[in-house]
Amino acid sequence: MKLEQLAAKPRLIKITMDNQEIVDEYGDVIEFWTWDRQPMKSFVKLAAIDTNNYASVLEAVKELVLTEEGKPIISDENMLPTKILMLCITKIVEGLGKS
Repeated sequence: MKLEQLAAKPRLIKITMDNQEIVDEYGDVIEFWTWDRQPMKSFVKLAAIDTNNYASVLEAVKELVLTEEGKPIISDENMLPTKILMLCITKIVEGLGKS
């Protein structure tokens, strides 16, 4: 198989946070969307995250935590609770390499 046969446009995929702790705390399952294939720029940002530096965490994931329409959820005006943000990062990282 030629490598170019594996290349494709990224697709939005739904990520679900459905553990009991989340459901108990927020009253429901939490969903967001991300790309099934990450641009190299985003991949490198994720690899270089310093979890002690909140700004680097936000910079790395703001392009990856998306609405169903593919629009960023995190912006200068809209932030997620830290606990949810860290869960989003975990879910995205878990999915890397599975597509």
